[in-house]
Amino acid sequence: MSADGPDGLPPLHLPRRTRLLLYGALVLLVAAVVAALALGPGATLSPLLAVAPVLFGATTRKARVPLLVGAAALLAVGALESDNTQLPLSVRISVPVTVLAATLASAASVVLVAARERQLYQVRTVAEAAQRALLRPPAERIGPLRLAVRYVAATAEARIGGDLYAVVETRFGVRILLGDVQGHGLPAVETAADVLGVFREAARTEPDPGRLAERLDAALTARPGDGRFATALLLDVPAGREPVRVVNCGHPPPLLRRAGRVEELAPTVPAPPLGLRELTGEDYSASRFEPGPGDLLLLHTDGVSEARDSGGRFYPLAERLPGLHGTSPADLLDAVLADVRGWVGDAGLADDAALLALRWDH
Repeated sequence: MSADGPDGLPPLHLPRRTRLLLYGALVLLVAAVVAALALGPGATLSPLLAVAPVLFGATTRKARVPLLVGAAALLAVGALESDNTQLPLSVRISVPVTVLAATLASAASVVLVAARERQLYQVRTVAEAAQRALLRPPAERIGPLRLAVRYVAATAEARIGGDLYAVVETRFGVRILLGDVQGHGLPAVETAADVLGVFREAARTEPDPGRLAERLDAALTARPGDGRFATALLLDVPAGREPVRVVNCGHPPPLLRRAGRVEELAPTVPAPPLGLRELTGEDYSASRFEPGPGDLLLLHTDGVSEARDSGGRFYPLAERLPGLHGTSPADLLDAVLADVRGWVGDAGLADDAALLALRWDH
């Protein structure tokens, strides 16, 4: 009981639970028709045939489907009532009128829903273009690094929210930013765009990652009056064998997977989120670690670590990461997202989620 969508729209896929409900209603409808035939003269269940066009209208974007089903239901009503001479005239008139009204209403509903889906699809298409312009996917390989990113918006029609990431190759090495702007909606997207613009410019000119964080903080502080802040991770990955420097601006710590074990790279000195430095007076300082061949570093936003199951438990990313496998950072991120979706179930993600993985091959 499914149909392809109109041109320009993806095929219509009904969730399994919805399909089961529709199948159950269809079985009941068939049973009612059989019962109507068995009851004999003086009684009828033919008004229930008005449900048929409604059921089939829920499975399609084409108005002709409920219209054709409604026409078949009207013929069935005529067949059921033709030999049932004991039915009152009011029933003979009201039943086909009811079926006809349900058919027209179902067809109108299909037309309206299809029009709204077209509008939503256009919005999502524009959002995808904006995402590609704002969140530019990094190269899969930069020197000894292999990289991958994934972004999942909690709201399907948004495609993009306040989570952000950027990877910039500079004369200082590879500079990486992953962050999460406070709030949701268009204001959060605008703030994310400002942060990314400043980062892409300052990453090429500012050698010290702590100073780079200060410039991002100043850019957020200078925004007119919305008071938004952002948690963020800044990574400075030198081209040589020097240690990697990490500035954690109030963000969930990155996870380092090494030889099958996972550890959190918690900051040695806490630092405030971007946009709140004036309130705390704290500086942005960098922690260091030395990566080795095969090491994998996973950066994520709290849309992953704070995803909840049906019992309200947070997703234990650090515990589950050792058991998730992938031949590349991209495969691993796909495995993480699949595991998160299994954890949250039908409820889905409550917040946007961004993940970035990098692995040192040598």
